[in-house]
Amino acid sequence: MTSTPATGQSLPDYAPVPTSSFGPALNEDGYHVGRVERNLFWVTDGTYLSAFLATDEGVILFDAPPTIGHNLRRAVDEIAEAESLSNKVTHIVYSHHHADHTGAANLFGDDLVRIGHEETRRLLIRDNDPTRPAPDVTFSDSYTLEMGGETVELAYHGPNHSPDNIYIHFPNHDTMMLVDIVNPGWVPIYNLNLSDDAPGYLTAPDKAMEYPWSHYIGGHLGRLGTREDLALHQLYIGDIVASSEAALASVDPTPYFVRYGANVWAGVKGYLDEVTATAAAPVVSKYTGVLGAADVEAFTYTTTFTIMQSMRLDLGAGSQVHP
Repeated sequence: MTSTPATGQSLPDYAPVPTSSFGPALNEDGYHVGRVERNLFWVTDGTYLSAFLATDEGVILFDAPPTIGHNLRRAVDEIAEAESLSNKVTHIVYSHHHADHTGAANLFGDDLVRIGHEETRRLLIRDNDPTRPAPDVTFSDSYTLEMGGETVELAYHGPNHSPDNIYIHFPNHDTMMLVDIVNPGWVPIYNLNLSDDAPGYLTAPDKAMEYPWSHYIGGHLGRLGTREDLALHQLYIGDIVASSEAALASVDPTPYFVRYGANVWAGVKGYLDEVTATAAAPVVSKYTGVLGAADVEAFTYTTTFTIMQSMRLDLGAGSQVHP
């Protein structure tokens, strides 16, 4: 079955999303706030996630997605009242500079400390966006934030999703926050979650698994994750890598260059499209019904294309040497 929107264009149908992909229901204001462990809480609008530590000395907020917006304030107030703690946000930690995760940072005023990687500061100064004030406190490799008897470990292990994306570890709450790498229960969206650095993205979950934790805050799609979610993500990515390697070895580029002759880019497109389609097809089949949106062709297809291109350009896979 297909439906027809006002434009007259038919819309495709997709497989049902696995029930395991969904998180808790939202309240009447459009958000859910829940306890991760002790005084660490998470907030979601079903698409984005944020987190905060509620302490006797104030609240530390981790990311401020604009889609959650003022509901972050409502969530903090709700928990502060229930726990008889201060609702004053004293610190905000930026996971990285992207506006979809930090574009509500200005809602909490200027009387707080903003913390982020040194590259986050550089990029936010460059972007000059008043909704994302640059961090006051920066670090290069690591930073330990201590407040109200709590400890948060911030670390930078190189570029992945973005040039500045950091690992946020809560050692006293058995939790890792690593945004835009793994979407628990779902596949990445376009091009490895729109990531800048494919090799860094591919190795980031392994780096996260080196830390001790049970709860995972991935920044997207309505529920907390687990170590099993990261393992499943890595199986999905590993299958794309293996399938891409096989496709690069099996698809013959000759017919495309013969067909298009002097139009070299048309030949390149035909060849790479065929490699991508050949590599993506078995992955779509295997993970439909296992990970949400696995059968949304643009997602698995473009993720496969990005991985395959990284294999070609970064690792030299499929390179054809002229005799």
